[in-house]
Amino acid sequence: TTTTTTTTTTTARFARAMRAETATRATMARRSNAARRSNPNRDRRRAIERARARANANDTDAANGTTQSRAIVEAQTTHPVKTQSVEYSFARSGFASECERALNAQINVEYNVSYIYHAMWAYFSRDNVALKGFAEHFKREALEERAHAEQLMEYMNLRGGRVELQQLLPPQSEYDHPEKGCALYALELSLSLEKLNNDKLCELHRVADDAGDAHMCDFLEGEMLAPQVESVREVSEMVATLLRMGPPGDGMAAWHFDQTLRA
Repeated sequence: TTTTTTTTTTTARFARAMRAETATRATMARRSNAARRSNPNRDRRRAIERARARANANDTDAANGTTQSRAIVEAQTTHPVKTQSVEYSFARSGFASECERALNAQINVEYNVSYIYHAMWAYFSRDNVALKGFAEHFKREALEERAHAEQLMEYMNLRGGRVELQQLLPPQSEYDHPEKGCALYALELSLSLEKLNNDKLCELHRVADDAGDAHMCDFLEGEMLAPQVESVREVSEMVATLLRMGPPGDGMAAWHFDQTLRA
C-alpha cells in the first residue's frame, strides 16, 4: 500500500510538471507567432517608406533635368554660336549695330581732337613762338586724346565689334590771333574742343541707353564721362587764370603763364 501511494504521488507530480512545461511551450509559441506576425508589418512599412523615398528622388531628378533642358534650349536659341566661319565674332552679345557705329564715330572725334592738339604742340614749339610750357601741355593733351581713342577701340573689340577708322580732317597750322594772341586763342579753342568732346560722349551714352546696352552705359559713365568733365574744368581755369594775368593779347602775361606750365 505504501509503495502504491508513493508511485501515485510521483506520477501526479510528473504529470503536473509535464502540464507546466507544455503550458510554457505554448506561451512561447504564441509569443513567437505574435512576433512573426508583427515583423512582416514592420518590414512592409519600411519597404513602403523606401519606395516613397525613391519615388521622390526620381521626381526631383526629373524636375532638375527638365529645368536644365529648358535652360539649354533657351541659351542655344537666344545666343546661337556660328562656328562655320571665323568672320563671326564669338564674343558679341547684346551689342547693337547703332552702338558700333556711334563708337566708331567717337573714335574719329578723339583722333581729330588729338590731331589738332598735335598741331598746337608743333606751333608753340617753333623758335619764333618759343612757349615751351604751352607746347608740352598740348603734347600731353594730344597723347591723352589718342589714349581715349585707343580705349574706345579696346572696348569695341571687347564687345565683339569692328573698328573702322575714318578720315581725319587736317588741322590749322597757325594759332596767332590779332586781338587775343596765340596763348589765349589756343586755350579758348582747347576749351571748345573739350566741351564738344563731352557733348559727343553724352550723345554716345544716349545711343547706348536707347539700345538698352547697360554695359556700355556703365563703361562710359565709369571710364569716359568723369575724366572729360574734369578736363573741361581744368581748361576753364587755365583761361580764367590767363585773363587775370593781363589783358587779351598781352605777350608778357602769356610768357608768365607759360612759366607756370613748365613747372
